[in-house]
Amino acid sequence: MNEILKYDSEFSESKFKTYVDNVFIQLHMAVVTKELENVKHFLSDEVYNQYKQKIDNLNQRHLIQMYDEINVAQTDILNYKVTDTNMIIEVNLISRYLDYLMDEDGNYVSGDTNIRSEKNNHLIFTKKINYQHSGTVRKCQGCGASIDVNANGKCPYCGTIYNLEDKDWVLTFIETR
Repeated sequence: MNEILKYDSEFSESKFKTYVDNVFIQLHMAVVTKELENVKHFLSDEVYNQYKQKIDNLNQRHLIQMYDEINVAQTDILNYKVTDTNMIIEVNLISRYLDYLMDEDGNYVSGDTNIRSEKNNHLIFTKKINYQHSGTVRKCQGCGASIDVNANGKCPYCGTIYNLEDKDWVLTFIETR
């Protein structure tokens, strides 16, 4: 990880893994609540569109995807590299959750409501080499107010979505195996 530290002197493997776990759980909860906008700031456009399509498909079928009792059992860094413009970290994340579908009236449709399934998830996070250090307190680009990007990345005062692309790690790929 020394190569990452050359460009991001504050990088910590444990903090990064905690960040990955948080993004993973928030993304899945955004699918359950169908509020993908709440996590858009953590996602590349490609990943956002992938999950938007999933939610649109659920809406067309009048279904709700449930990820109950979700947790992350293990997060491992598989690989990392630095290109001319980006730092890239590949992660394997083992998750466990109840995975089932409900209709919009709250009736069970399919899946397992009793046994947690364990899934291997391959994620790739990217951060620009020339990122703008934003410090511990993040400011809204629209109005300058302090915002908590872990809450939803949307300014509660003016509605501006906080853009992490130039400031922090962004989820650029996710695949469940």
